Amino acid sequence: MTERYLEDFAVGQQFSSGRVCIDAERIKSFAAEFDPQPFHLDEGACSHSIFGGLAASGWHTAAITMKLLVDSDFKPAWGIVGAGFEELSWPRPVRPGDELRVESEVLETSVSKSSPERGILKVKSTTLNQHNEPVQVFVANLFVPCRPASSTKHHD
Repeated sequence: MTERYLEDFAVGQQFSSGRVCIDAERIKSFAAEFDPQPFHLDEGACSHSIFGGLAASGWHTAAITMKLLVDSDFKPAWGIVGAGFEELSWPRPVRPGDELRVESEVLETSVSKSSPERGILKVKSTTLNQHNEPVQVFVANLFVPCRPASSTKHHD
């Protein structure tokens, strides 16, 4: 799939990612470097936490989500360039053995009034586990270029 310009996206359009399985070592490795809290690092310590067991950092879930999005068929022309989030939540923890995938839906497209060569694409992305339960939900505003005047390619 080639890159998509703002005009190639439509409200309601959906994109799906591949899947990735999460294991305890990946959870602990990420946490050791970026979020070294006991409930992400130590099964003994985390059994008495709010999570009741080993849980991935929300930031680990966000990083996995980003990788799944980049590898999916969702291909904005400049890449996935964020202008900001309107919402970010982690409704349930990611556990060892979980298999994650991402479902994304275009909510809005708009051309910038101040920079008409680009626009904003509002996208809701839900990261789901193997039980189709959401483990992360975000609504992001992404910078996407408009199709250059000299380009005549169109996408389905």
